[in-house]
Amino acid sequence: MQLFIALIAGLLFGAGLTVSQMVNPDKVLNFLDITGQWDPSLILVMGGALVVFGLGYQFLVKTRSTPVFGGEFFIPVNKVIDKPLVLGAVLFGLGWGLVGICPGPAVANLLSGNIKIFGFVVAMLAGMQFSGTIDRLIK
Repeated sequence: MQLFIALIAGLLFGAGLTVSQMVNPDKVLNFLDITGQWDPSLILVMGGALVVFGLGYQFLVKTRSTPVFGGEFFIPVNKVIDKPLVLGAVLFGLGWGLVGICPGPAVANLLSGNIKIFGFVVAMLAGMQFSGTIDRLIK
């Protein structure tokens, strides 16, 4: 049952990214280009996502002690802004700003057949593979 729910959640997430055009790198790059052809429409997408998450999170925290389809909630306890967090945020932002795609939309966009998306996903997976090495180097 958990795998079925994960599949449905992933399909819904991918459909939302597609409908909102978050899988379109040009749309994302226009959103990030505030001095050129700025397209503010993705603010509504991100704002809507934050509202849904915020309300859902507050509801779940107040009404449930465990997830419906899992053993426990995994809520981060580290509240320290450290070098790995800042470096990760900078790398994510640079990657997003350079190519207009981030991990979620990249995976949702794999079915497009775009070779650039496949290249991005391969590079992303390589980065994930070597993240332990990078983590040891910056600490």
